[in-house]
Amino acid sequence: MLTFRPAVAKYPPVARYPRTPDWASSRQEGIVYRIEPMTTADVPEVGRIERRCFANPWPASAYRRELQVPAQNYYVVLREIVPHPLAEPAVTSPPTEENGSHSERSLPRRTLLPLALGRKLGRAAEGAVDASPILGFAGMWLAFDEAHLTTIGVDPDHRGRGLGELLLVAMFDEAFRRHTNWLTLEVRVSNGPAQTLYQKYGFHEQGRRKRYYSDNNEDALIMWSEPLSDPAFQGQIERLRDQLCVRLEAHPGELGLSPALPNGRRP
Repeated sequence: MLTFRPAVAKYPPVARYPRTPDWASSRQEGIVYRIEPMTTADVPEVGRIERRCFANPWPASAYRRELQVPAQNYYVVLREIVPHPLAEPAVTSPPTEENGSHSERSLPRRTLLPLALGRKLGRAAEGAVDASPILGFAGMWLAFDEAHLTTIGVDPDHRGRGLGELLLVAMFDEAFRRHTNWLTLEVRVSNGPAQTLYQKYGFHEQGRRKRYYSDNNEDALIMWSEPLSDPAFQGQIERLRDQLCVRLEAHPGELGLSPALPNGRRP
């Protein structure tokens, strides 16, 4: 795997991603999506989504066992962060030279420019967001130079917003960070939408597992990514991640991803 050089972040804190015409952004309601490491406290809520997503859900004990070995397993949750009801609106006066850069945001990002944004919210800035329900989760196993994507699930009520793609990007982020060279996964032969997403991110079918899924004996396609050390593939993932951030109107750091780096390189 490549040794990645430190690089300058591509996204300055005050930059704003334009809205895309076909995207009904949640920013108007102050909703922010964020990837966070899964903890044992998250397991009951993850289990609720698991049961809605999969015919054969994993038991809670399986997640707790996986979380005990972080060197070999990596799991995240996707939260929807919403404004605290006591928080003051982010826009309380006409835009000025001082506050105009953030006047359209109804919820500050404490991960970016905390002092400037804190002035806008005043006393309500501290603790201005609540930990909100989990909307999705993802995980993978790691061994040697390979990462095996084991699960991605998004609450059915929140699909169609790019959240499954965000979880997949988070898996790529961690795979880069741990210097793995490949990502692999299984997917049902009938799951066309998932296959389309994986193909978009450079996965190719390399085989088939017969009767892999015990609920209906359905076959699974085995898919592998391009080598993560390939600069061209790194650039492809970087461009796709940029496009997703535009769609979600957020900086990578706001979403819980690593900073965007030139040429797909990681520090």
